[in-house]
Amino acid sequence: MHGSRCRSALLWAMLATMGLWHGALAATDNFDRIPEPTINDAAPGIDNTANADSLPVEYRHHPVFYRSAYPAGTIIVNTADRFLYLIMSGTTAMRYAIGVGRDGFQWGGTHRITRKAEWPDWTPPSEMIVRQPYLPRFMAGGPGNPMGARALYIGTTVYRIHGTNAPETIGHAVSSGCFRLVNGEIEDLYERVSVGSAVIVQHQ
Repeated sequence: MHGSRCRSALLWAMLATMGLWHGALAATDNFDRIPEPTINDAAPGIDNTANADSLPVEYRHHPVFYRSAYPAGTIIVNTADRFLYLIMSGTTAMRYAIGVGRDGFQWGGTHRITRKAEWPDWTPPSEMIVRQPYLPRFMAGGPGNPMGARALYIGTTVYRIHGTNAPETIGHAVSSGCFRLVNGEIEDLYERVSVGSAVIVQHQ
């Protein structure tokens, strides 16, 4: 009886060790994989901007109650609820629906808008080219450009608040860290925001 119990304990120990070992292999195997977006993105050059008409009405910008000590003109991006808030007063903000970075590409911090551009060209950063070597090295501004109709450049980072050629991705985690709005929405935000405006990205 005693020998049987010992053999059983040894067997369970071996199985547990194998399970941990296989788990470690799986973790190592997944380490270099690019996190999947929550929806497929439109390919560069594809113009899906007409899809903006089918977005839910709550995704249209509108003023909301938002208590804040930040000065008017401050941009607050909440990556968890996927909304951008432009502070209007101590109790009011204009709310815009956004698409955010997919898992592993979300970030937080405080910066300022350093540049504004209409129908910006797109030059994917080298880090993105390494992950997605099939991307074009340059694309002129236009309706099929992933940067959309307007862009607000965030500090010295590679990130931007910009339009999109894929309105169906709003409310999803799909980008490499930038924040996207449909073209009509980014055009409205663009007119309300000045170079030098603070950008606070909240990520938990």
